[in-house]
Amino acid sequence: MQGIQKQIRQLLDDLNGLLVAHFYQKDEIVEIADFSGDSLELAKKASFSEKNLIVFCGVGFMGQSVKILAPQKNVIMPKIACCSMARMVSSDYYDNSIALLEKYGISKEEILPITYINSNADVKAKVGQMNGLVCTSSNAKKIFDFARKQGKKIFFLPDKCLGENLAKTDALKSAILGIDGKEKILEADVICYNGFCSVHQLFTPFDVEFFREKYPDILIVVHPECRPEVVQMADFIGSTSQIIQYVASLPPSQKVAVGTESNLVNRLRPLHNGTKNTFVLSATIPECPTMNETNLNDVFEVIKAYKNHRPYNQISIDPQTADFAKKALDRMLELS
Repeated sequence: MQGIQKQIRQLLDDLNGLLVAHFYQKDEIVEIADFSGDSLELAKKASFSEKNLIVFCGVGFMGQSVKILAPQKNVIMPKIACCSMARMVSSDYYDNSIALLEKYGISKEEILPITYINSNADVKAKVGQMNGLVCTSSNAKKIFDFARKQGKKIFFLPDKCLGENLAKTDALKSAILGIDGKEKILEADVICYNGFCSVHQLFTPFDVEFFREKYPDILIVVHPECRPEVVQMADFIGSTSQIIQYVASLPPSQKVAVGTESNLVNRLRPLHNGTKNTFVLSATIPECPTMNETNLNDVFEVIKAYKNHRPYNQISIDPQTADFAKKALDRMLELS
């Protein structure tokens, strides 16, 4: 362990703090974290922890999720980096979307909003006010199954790809607000907001064809945030945690190309007899720029400042916003 890593661990011991890191963080961060995982897994572990100080290495909405679920905890982030997908929708954009649906003749009472966890607290609060839910990529199918039984149109945001892929799984009609016309919107069972993940958009059918031509027996594994045409070509589709479990279950000799963030893919499996059998499903490096903003020095400085009573990058949420956002999160947790 490097000197700065030892200093970080000592500060955490002194403050009885918990360091958590998303799977997409740099190796140097994941190596010293108490827990690494996907966004919901980390939020749950952090909020249930006995420790009062949570140091969250990830992007802003993730730190917010901890604060929403456990408002009594102090949550600090080395970098309050912003997920590009989460930035694509705000509470104002949400209101404008609902207003457009109402203009088309769909009343609020006919809509059940579902927001992907990759959204900020103000958007989760708007969803909570309309008795909607949050979902993650791992529990989205279960949330969708519940939503279908409510007899309403599903308004899914912000990721159009995940929304479309979920709709295809259940043979539901989908449409994208702002792209498709009024008639298609009115016919749709699932209305998707026009957002996306900049990393998962990088994977294309050409990439799949390239790897299958080069390695005929290769397996293609992708995240459901990928384009629908890529998802339809895959052998396995799953959340970050599900991808990790699936790849770990494969024989070491089995070649696999994975369509998700490169930091994660590169640590999935070691070489097998000196041969690389795990590949990133892209000719370019699909690295999330905001997830890669955080480094060891950032972690050290934010904890040191907290210890010296000069805290910064503390997560705080307006109580009313937090209350409605928690309702949307709690509905998800009850179902999953």
